[in-house]
Amino acid sequence: MLSSKTLFSRAMKRKKRKKVPDGKMRRKPVSGERISVSKKSQIRECNEDDNEFGFGLKSSAPSSNHGVQPLGNLYLASGTINTRNIGLGNMQILTDELVLDVLGFLDATHLGILACVSKSFYVFANHEPLWRNLVLDNVKGGLLYNKTWKYTYLAAFYPSFDGSVVDISGLRVRDFYSDYLFQSWLCANLEMKPEWLERDNIVRRKGISVEEFVLNFEEPNKPVLLEGCLDNWVAREKWNRDYLIQLCDDVRFSVGPVDMKLEEFFLYSDQAIEERPLYLFDPKFADKVPRLGSEYDVPVYFREDLFGVLGKERPDYRWIIIGPSGSGSSFHIDPNSTSAWNAVIRGSKKWVLFPPDVVPPGVHPSPDGAEVACPVSIIEWFMNFYAATKTWEKKPIECICKAGEVIFVPNGWWHLVINLEESIAITQNYVSRRNLLNVLDFLKRPNASMLVSGTKDRVNLYDKFKNAIDASFPGTIDQLARKAEEKAAEQKKLSFWDSVSDSNAGAFKFSF
Repeated sequence: MLSSKTLFSRAMKRKKRKKVPDGKMRRKPVSGERISVSKKSQIRECNEDDNEFGFGLKSSAPSSNHGVQPLGNLYLASGTINTRNIGLGNMQILTDELVLDVLGFLDATHLGILACVSKSFYVFANHEPLWRNLVLDNVKGGLLYNKTWKYTYLAAFYPSFDGSVVDISGLRVRDFYSDYLFQSWLCANLEMKPEWLERDNIVRRKGISVEEFVLNFEEPNKPVLLEGCLDNWVAREKWNRDYLIQLCDDVRFSVGPVDMKLEEFFLYSDQAIEERPLYLFDPKFADKVPRLGSEYDVPVYFREDLFGVLGKERPDYRWIIIGPSGSGSSFHIDPNSTSAWNAVIRGSKKWVLFPPDVVPPGVHPSPDGAEVACPVSIIEWFMNFYAATKTWEKKPIECICKAGEVIFVPNGWWHLVINLEESIAITQNYVSRRNLLNVLDFLKRPNASMLVSGTKDRVNLYDKFKNAIDASFPGTIDQLARKAEEKAAEQKKLSFWDSVSDSNAGAFKFSF
């Protein structure tokens, strides 16, 4: 086994070199600091019948937390010593997050051995995300989820293991206090609170013309929820579990870092209770199963897609999304400065969107935009930051997008999405003339090779795209640039009345 000094050194290096993964969510959160459980620190240990702290737990809760309590309970229990510190020995000085980072370097055998050292190490070594990483890193074939990630690992590598005779709740440890571990458990088992769902201030439209969409939403870069766009989709009628499993058969789709058959994914979806559930997010679904691509149509509002001039060299642009309740995407901005549309075929999604000039609370992008730090999970953001937005002058745009509805996400907007139930959706990113100059500016940034996503050739994408636009639509870029300059100049001009010095004095001003 590696020495504790070596493991600590590796953990610190790993925390420093976290990178943004490639794919559509180029600028999605990649790391996060667990926020202290302030409200929960005044409550007693949570069990099956204890809901006095104002949060509703899922009907299947509680999943095992081995008796972990919020740290505040330690201060209310006179004379109690925190088992966490006693069992960790010299490692008690480390934060819980860093302890788990250190343990992340161990294999399954060493985690099992460490769990026998003390009650404290038992709790840490059985932390589900550690076993989830072991499964996702080591199981290359079919992934058959079995109750928990730990038992999934054991079933995959020790076929003789019989999980049916084991109590998955594990041991309960007395007097173990940890905000980090408790909140991880709470976020996995928490239902969305009604007040998180009640705000619905997005503009809704049905049957509008393309011209109206462009004038009122695409040009001013404002979100809108469109109704009735999916009425003629074959997918709306046919896409359910049974149909998709039969149609896709043994085809494997991207689910996080692994590929899974739909039958395997739905098996996971039915059982998983975790803070960050996996969700299926595949950019090649129409190549793998062409019939999937033929059973939906791009809504008429989004059919101008100038990235299409690149043919097969275009960046990834369309995805099928399937996820269980609680899955989704933390705050991010869509890649390459593109706009997007997202159509819900089954289920429902809660959306929270902030304009480009407003960074959501709890979200900390790096100066170059290459990395974003935010809370570990979506539920954690709602718990700790959502309430603050109620007092903001620029409140977020929010809605619940239901089956049959489409949301337009303008370029540059921060957005968070969480599935309120098992959901199936199609999303596409696109470039229209209204957004072409923004995309070109983005692609030629000095650090574009770090920001561009969805393509193997990040360095030359700007030149390829610009040359292809010039060849397919001669003069378009220059024409759009002139219009942009004229618009900017017009906005700078002061009207006669605005130019009068007294007009801004506050005493009197004409207004028509």
